[in-house]
Amino acid sequence: MAKKEKEKLWEFKLYIAGQSSKSVTAFENLKQICEKYLHGKYNIELIDLTLNPEKAREDQIIALPTLIRKLPTPVKKIIGDLSKTHNVLVELKLTERNGVINEG
Repeated sequence: MAKKEKEKLWEFKLYIAGQSSKSVTAFENLKQICEKYLHGKYNIELIDLTLNPEKAREDQIIALPTLIRKLPTPVKKIIGDLSKTHNVLVELKLTERNGVINEG
């Protein structure tokens, strides 16, 4: 059980609008960040609001693309294409060395 706790899974929802350039860029940037810092210990749920507009209510989405970090808690929300990697890392509390910034 201790091993599973150390290998916690990060859960993300990425709300996008079809294949717009911002949507594609946001997804690519998120994948790169996750691969570099979370080493496969993540799950991304991609939600296209052009196909499922009713899903916007669930997480109160008002702009696209929007990233929601569900786990670990607390929930975090980032709006934009995630191109400012440093800002995304700070918001998600990630570091290259240990995968997680001290939540302090």
